[in-house]
Amino acid sequence: MRIFVVRGDITQQSVDAVVTAGNRSLRGGSGVNGAVHAAAGPRLLAASRALAPCPPGQAVVTPAFDLATARWVIHAVGPKYRGPQDAVTLASAYAAALARADDVGARSVAFPSISTGVYGYPAEEAARVSVGALRGATTAVETVLLVAFGAEMAELWEQALDGP
Repeated sequence: MRIFVVRGDITQQSVDAVVTAGNRSLRGGSGVNGAVHAAAGPRLLAASRALAPCPPGQAVVTPAFDLATARWVIHAVGPKYRGPQDAVTLASAYAAALARADDVGARSVAFPSISTGVYGYPAEEAARVSVGALRGATTAVETVLLVAFGAEMAELWEQALDGP
């Protein structure tokens, strides 16, 4: 699998599947989740809520509906940060998202930085955990885009990719 860091809007990435950082009730929210729900339209909310609840560390998949750049939306639920012990749950959310991508035959997937917004996960640690989880996953996904809205997260992901 090839992993690339991209700066921009995740809803504008041309991929088979876009991952959104969902909450356990799978309702639209703020940040990247709100942006994905806004781009995909109201049918996304209805489809995702039918699959709720989704525990932290897991993921579910729905059609992308009105999101013109992808066929699928993968709703990955990360942990609310309480400490370093949450790394296992965060890594599981990334691995579960890849597993759902495999379920629908997606070969390219765009990921946001899961749990680093309102869930408070430290960005530097989240970058290391996410890259480690992706590199350690067994998947048929060929291309992963780590989509950073800002320069700081892009730099942290680049550093994590360059590290061990």
